[in-house]
Amino acid sequence: MNKQGGRGFTIIELLIVIIVIAVLAIVVIITFTGVINRSYQTRSQSELSSISKAILLFQIDNGRYPLDVSRGIPAEITPYINGSADNWPAAPWPDSVYDYDYFIGSDGNPVSQISIRFCPVNGQLNTCKFPKEPWAANFGVNSSVYWCVIGLCRSHPNEPDNYPGYCISCRV
Repeated sequence: MNKQGGRGFTIIELLIVIIVIAVLAIVVIITFTGVINRSYQTRSQSELSSISKAILLFQIDNGRYPLDVSRGIPAEITPYINGSADNWPAAPWPDSVYDYDYFIGSDGNPVSQISIRFCPVNGQLNTCKFPKEPWAANFGVNSSVYWCVIGLCRSHPNEPDNYPGYCISCRV
């Protein structure tokens, strides 16, 4: 008891309160980070599915798939995505971009896919901003998250079929 007759908090009591608050803050931060990471994946699945449907509708109307574009969505599918390819949102993960690929696969058949890329064109691995997810642990410069529209899809047209990537439509 102090001289004025009141009882104050001891240092031990204050430390316990601070520790409890710190533990709660860590739990909230970890939970929030998990929610954000799940939202990136959910948004990518939704948007890649929408772009894929637009590509399929284009193919039905035109008898062919859109031509390959570098780091973007084909302007040809603009009428099918309710807006403009220029106004389409950026890819879900920070600093990622959409990339439509149309190429001949390793089996000799056409491949149409829409990818999300995490590295600048011809960039170095240290410039890439990969998702902090287990499936991205072994990603390389040309790795991507992708949605396979047709064919034997892969992470990048210039890489072998087993190059690290994450196919979202393969898991739906």
